[in-house]
Amino acid sequence: MKKLIRNYLCLSIVIAIFIVLLFIFPQNKESIIENSVNYFFEMALILPAVMILMGLFNVWISEKTVANYLGKQSGLKGSLISVFLGALPTGPLYVAFPLASSMIKKGASLSNIVIFLSAWACLKIPQELVELQFLGWKFMVLRWTLTVILVVIMGAVIEKLVSKNSFVG
Repeated sequence: MKKLIRNYLCLSIVIAIFIVLLFIFPQNKESIIENSVNYFFEMALILPAVMILMGLFNVWISEKTVANYLGKQSGLKGSLISVFLGALPTGPLYVAFPLASSMIKKGASLSNIVIFLSAWACLKIPQELVELQFLGWKFMVLRWTLTVILVVIMGAVIEKLVSKNSFVG
């Protein structure tokens, strides 16, 4: 019940901000509404596939497997798997959040979740090919390598600073 109330509270806050912005920037009313409608339809098209993916993940991948490959004891292997899982797909970042939530519930470490989400945001393999074409292989390899190193460090630091129980609802 608390989670439902929290979700409706968050939705209410977003709607209130939306309405306030419409009054503050009336000259942008059409643009604001158009972008909001486009975003809504984008999510409406993507979310059913995400829900199917979540269902398959929950059925096909056991807690033991997640804990073994992405848990606290997974070490560098878990970090590399998280980078790979995050870098493989393309698509908006909000698609990765439900998957990350399921991974946490199945025993993935917080550092591997941070690495997964960061890789999803920064290291998409299909987009790296475009980067290679326009910026060259030296730039792409250097940026990719530094990003992986810094994402792994960031995951370890966040794991030390934040308790998993403080945000997993």
